[in-house]
Amino acid sequence: MLGLVGSLVGGLVGSLVPDTARAQAAETPVKFQLDWRFEGPSAFFLLPAAQGLFKAEKLDVSIDAGNGSANAINRVASGTYDMGFADMAALMEFHANNPGAPSRPVAVMMVYNATPAAVLSLKKTGIAGPKDLAGRKLGAPVFDAGRRAFPIYAKANGIGPVNWVSMDPPLRETLLVRGDVDAITGFYFTSLLNLEARGVKAEDVAVQLYPQHGVKLYGNAIIVNEAFLKKNPEAVKGFLRAFAKGAKQVIADPKAAIGLVKARDGIIHAELEERRLKLAIDFAVATPDARAEGFGEVRLPRLALMASQVADAYATKTRINPEAVWIPGYLPAPAERDIFSVKARK
Repeated sequence: MLGLVGSLVGGLVGSLVPDTARAQAAETPVKFQLDWRFEGPSAFFLLPAAQGLFKAEKLDVSIDAGNGSANAINRVASGTYDMGFADMAALMEFHANNPGAPSRPVAVMMVYNATPAAVLSLKKTGIAGPKDLAGRKLGAPVFDAGRRAFPIYAKANGIGPVNWVSMDPPLRETLLVRGDVDAITGFYFTSLLNLEARGVKAEDVAVQLYPQHGVKLYGNAIIVNEAFLKKNPEAVKGFLRAFAKGAKQVIADPKAAIGLVKARDGIIHAELEERRLKLAIDFAVATPDARAEGFGEVRLPRLALMASQVADAYATKTRINPEAVWIPGYLPAPAERDIFSVKARK
């Protein structure tokens, strides 16, 4: 009799458990690693987290700041993080240099259809175009994407040998302002605003964007740990659906999106980060190629050319198989990721 009563009570208690608790219990945890600090472009990931878009897909997503694409790739490869955001060239290099790795992250959604890599100099140095860089001192951290890809840029533009100066990321723009280097490489929307923060006017900066000088490399993509992808394919699809919905909101209202970045990191300068986000959208996300290919997509011929260029420039141990790096089939339907028809608020 007591056993029957206990069963009835247990069943009654179970029936009283709120639906929200059951939903939370069913959520798939996802640890996500950004490529860099919480800055303007991180709004693309922080917004769907803050607005409950990931939760709606039964995902419990945690997002951490990063310190470079290479580190993000290594952490996803090790399984410390399930997913991340990283430069496609760095991902290709990891694949080619670690052919026997038990787990190699793969890209499932392209976010920066064009690399934001650029060469920046002060106009007073007289560097007006690519060929003017020959013989000059260029500064960048050794892992900088623009520096790593510079041999591709140099080959495309007939640039003679240059002299590299290495430094930690916080010193890059400072050394340019002081005149210790003639030019720097970096992400356009990062270095330009960092120069302005050091008192340099935008009109005094000469910018050479790689995509505008014959180098059509893809930029940053959403990457996934292989084991996580095999175990949780629907979770990855849900993540990308939520991300696409969030991207529409970011493009529609960048100012509101930056408010969510500010909520995550209170020390950021909201106005500056809004500008950084808009520059990222204009020069890396909503590019002519992205509009032609479709947001999130890649074209295999273009990816194959990039793989060959990266293998040569990075002197990888093996050649790069683009079809092993990019895994299609997880993207939302084209209509769900049509972020370019969204009108931004003024």
